[in-house]
Amino acid sequence: MDGLLGALGEAGGPAVELAVVSLRTDHERYRRMLPTAEVIAAPAAVAHRPARLAWEQTGLPLLAQQVGADVLHSPFYTCPLRAGCPVTVTVHDATFFTEPEHYDKSRRTFFRSAIKTSLRRADRVIVPSKATRDELIRLLDADPTRIDVAYHGVDHAAFHAPTEEEKARVRARLGLGGSGYVAFLGAKEPRKNVPNLIRGWVRAVHDLPNPPALVVAGGQGHDDDIDRAAADVPGHLRLLRPGYLRYADLPGFLGGALVAAYPSYGEGFGLPILEAMACGAPVLTTPRLSLPEVGGDAVAYTSEDPDQIGIDLAALLDDESRRLTLAKAGFDRAKEFTWQSSAEVHVAAWSRASRGRPD
Repeated sequence: MDGLLGALGEAGGPAVELAVVSLRTDHERYRRMLPTAEVIAAPAAVAHRPARLAWEQTGLPLLAQQVGADVLHSPFYTCPLRAGCPVTVTVHDATFFTEPEHYDKSRRTFFRSAIKTSLRRADRVIVPSKATRDELIRLLDADPTRIDVAYHGVDHAAFHAPTEEEKARVRARLGLGGSGYVAFLGAKEPRKNVPNLIRGWVRAVHDLPNPPALVVAGGQGHDDDIDRAAADVPGHLRLLRPGYLRYADLPGFLGGALVAAYPSYGEGFGLPILEAMACGAPVLTTPRLSLPEVGGDAVAYTSEDPDQIGIDLAALLDDESRRLTLAKAGFDRAKEFTWQSSAEVHVAAWSRASRGRPD
């Protein structure tokens, strides 16, 4: 969301007057980021989901009326049912329908209901990929004429080809010494398929004389199977789970990896592989849902199965020339995804929504 708002607030960006409602904890940050926008702090209680959802239906429409909003945009699945002005909403993915087994029952039920309601009630729906659009049409009979595809961008200042010093700093912090490593960066949710990545990595490197480590970085998530897979890692292999890394260390972490691996069961967009590509990492992912839209021919593909992950990861680790080719191709392809382009699609969608509602 920060990348989109930054592009909307840039001089020379799409012409739009913004009123941004933020959590109180983010209020000053957004005021600094968006000096020409009206930034409004929401009530403190909206930090909790039940209060936020209630306020979204009552307080937010009143606030939109007070600021004279032409369009109200809800950036995360849900939207007011009676806003008093046209409403647009972002639906980030359809995996609650395509991969239901990877969510607990309460979360799955909530987001399925929210998506169905937004598709029915919003004037326009914005999605981050054609795959997500197509799944909403196929599974929920969504109206294709009311869906706009706005690819995410990548912050090329934050995610860039790292210097040797940046790579060395990360290696020192992780205690890797001279060992090569395979990188994963993302939420440790069942859909991300981290347990099978661990198992596939073990198969790929088990018999190598100098086996590369696997570094699984990012939020803790809620996939208990990760612990079970980690417990089976042989003692001569190194699996590191450092949790969150410093934002400034991400280019060195991703760009310094032999391979950035992301064998997800499916994504609404796949920002982690785009960020890895922008850092010059050779990427191994799956051809599920939107991931080929992002990776194209610039990444290597595998399946979600640990045996196949092991085969494909081993082949990539054994082929330096291919890794270099993929790194260059991915870096070049990442340049095509900008928040400026995403902002332009959003503004066009808001304009369509405004024109579509009678005065």
